[in-house]
Amino acid sequence: MNQPPINILILCTGNSCRSILGEALINHLGKGRFRAFSAGSHPTGQVNANALATLARHGLATDGYSSKSWDVFTEGQIDIMISVCDSAAGESCPVYLGKAVRGHWGLPDPAHVSGSAEVIEAAFEATYQALKKRIAQLLALPVESLSKQELTEALNKIGSETL
Repeated sequence: MNQPPINILILCTGNSCRSILGEALINHLGKGRFRAFSAGSHPTGQVNANALATLARHGLATDGYSSKSWDVFTEGQIDIMISVCDSAAGESCPVYLGKAVRGHWGLPDPAHVSGSAEVIEAAFEATYQALKKRIAQLLALPVESLSKQELTEALNKIGSETL
């Protein structure tokens, strides 16, 4: 019997860049084993055009994404929540109060990078590659057989590794 996909919420503050890239990558690489969503504690209301351009450069779909509040998710709907805010840069990370297993994968926000188009593109590419590497590690885990504590520890270990 096929198991339903594991629902993962990628959470940040604005839900315009990092969380969108994470949602897209998990849905693409997870091949039905995982189903990802993204949200923000204070969504910007629009997806960053550079995030969509990054997805397009890598052949991933760019439609159907929106910057939305975490309020749209109900209790029990999410199995795993991964925050991607950059607390190291003083960014306040939202606190998800649901019962999902939580992990933290802090990444700098490429939306705050300024400079030439090449510099901005490089920042988005670095974020994409960091998420891709971390998601590959997530996909290699026996998530279905880990305890909540083991999964939390594994997620946080993935997030703490130097990229």
